[in-house]
Amino acid sequence: MRWYWIDRFVEFVSGERAVTVKNVSMGESHLHEYWPGYPIMPSSLMVEGMAQTGGLLVGETQAWQHSVVLAKVSKASFECVARPGDVLQYTAILQDVRPDGGLVQGTVHCNGEEFGVVNLVFACLTGGMADVNQFYDADFINLLRSLGLYDVGVTADGEKLLPPAHLAAAEESLAANLGL
Repeated sequence: MRWYWIDRFVEFVSGERAVTVKNVSMGESHLHEYWPGYPIMPSSLMVEGMAQTGGLLVGETQAWQHSVVLAKVSKASFECVARPGDVLQYTAILQDVRPDGGLVQGTVHCNGEEFGVVNLVFACLTGGMADVNQFYDADFINLLRSLGLYDVGVTADGEKLLPPAHLAAAEESLAANLGL
């Protein structure tokens, strides 16, 4: 099972920035196990939410051709705790991107107030690691659509962001196999 720590994209500008939202819910078991009797969102999971947001931003710059992994948390600090009912917003700004990875500077807002800073380094799996496939293309495009990336995504020029050909083909093949 995979865990997703973002619920949807609210902004995505290719090669520049991504903004996602996470609604903190009482239905999440990890809230009750971290500090029994005082449900909070663990800071490590907020770092992971930022990593998912930033990792997708980095991966899109390379048309999803390589798996992108979190290589380093350069900075992570939070001013208070997030509790059930809170809305977290992750803003990832791409500082640098290269064929082997990228740097993301992130801020976390809780209910509209700045709440934390998370700076991350990502690596793209290339060379001998390029064969490590973390997603099937059809599943991955479905995830991106479920998160609304292609609903709000634009290119750096402001044009509507479209999936790369290999993901669009996987989506069409799946639809044909399902008779949709």
